Amino acid sequence: MARRAVEQELSRERIMDAARHLFITKGYRGISMRSIGQHLGYSHGSLYYHFKEKAELFYAIVVQDFNHLARMCEQVTKRPPMDGLTRLEQLMLDFIKFGLENPYQYEIMFMLRDEEILSYCKVEQAKCFDMFEKIVRGFLAEEKYPLEQNSSLPLSMFLGIHGFISFYIQDRLTFEDIRPAAIAHVKMLSQSSYRMTS
Repeated sequence: MARRAVEQELSRERIMDAARHLFITKGYRGISMRSIGQHLGYSHGSLYYHFKEKAELFYAIVVQDFNHLARMCEQVTKRPPMDGLTRLEQLMLDFIKFGLENPYQYEIMFMLRDEEILSYCKVEQAKCFDMFEKIVRGFLAEEKYPLEQNSSLPLSMFLGIHGFISFYIQDRLTFEDIRPAAIAHVKMLSQSSYRMTS
């Protein structure tokens, strides 16, 4: 009965939200299950009802965040873009928006450099890029652009938007703060890609 009460009160989601913030602000090595529990006002034993160890908790966060990004990218393929944007530009813009609106998630997904945890991210990063590449190739095929002439184009575009996010994320600017710059950036990347494939 006591265990059920703790599980209802302290949800997986609440633990993951707190841990995500702590992993970014204090580093993976700098926190423990005990410190996460203290942050939440619970004993660290309460966390073990949901996660066996810190590594399992971290990986659950990584998978959840990449799944969120994947759903967002899939939605772009199913709806018309905003006025004045191509579907490819909309994909890149929404990716930038995700990064700036979810800075803690994005930093864990793409910017942490701790060797101990890099392996957790690498697999999910590879899946994310494969999905991004597939969508980019699909959009370019619809427009009859011969992508085989430049097979590195999806990676170049991915790195272009990642660099943009990495530059602005450190100032904790919102997407709305830099929307005009983001639109100009994705249009530049898009026009460059079309020149490279023509």
